[in-house]
Amino acid sequence: MYKHILIATDGSELAGKAVTTGLALAKTLGAKVTAVNATEPWTAMVTGEAALAFPIEEYEKSSAENAAKMLAEVTAAAAKQGVACETVHVMDFPAEAIIETAKARGCDLIVMSSHGRRGLARMLLGSQAIRVLTMSTVPVLVCR
Repeated sequence: MYKHILIATDGSELAGKAVTTGLALAKTLGAKVTAVNATEPWTAMVTGEAALAFPIEEYEKSSAENAAKMLAEVTAAAAKQGVACETVHVMDFPAEAIIETAKARGCDLIVMSSHGRRGLARMLLGSQAIRVLTMSTVPVLVCR
């Protein structure tokens, strides 16, 4: 069945459900795991005068530190279950980062979470899960 599972996490409680589910599935199937955290590029986050007040180097350093903490938690949880786990931090838009990482690492399943927003909230806040579902060439398991 699945041999290499990509688990996407942003460190949130909801993403924790995807981590738990993905690791349990990997253990059951004897699959390995790659955990990915994506940070949106600096230019997508801040524009105008605010961009001058907060240097890109600080943003990238802070993002890398936060990602390392989140991914270390996934690594520890995987080790506890005896699941082989690699981690990746990518500076890109989340959906694109998830899909590209899955492709580059040869993953055959993506596990991620979704808030399940509808209507105006989905339109305003977007849905990375919907983007991954529509753009991915590998199966996607969405946890809520």
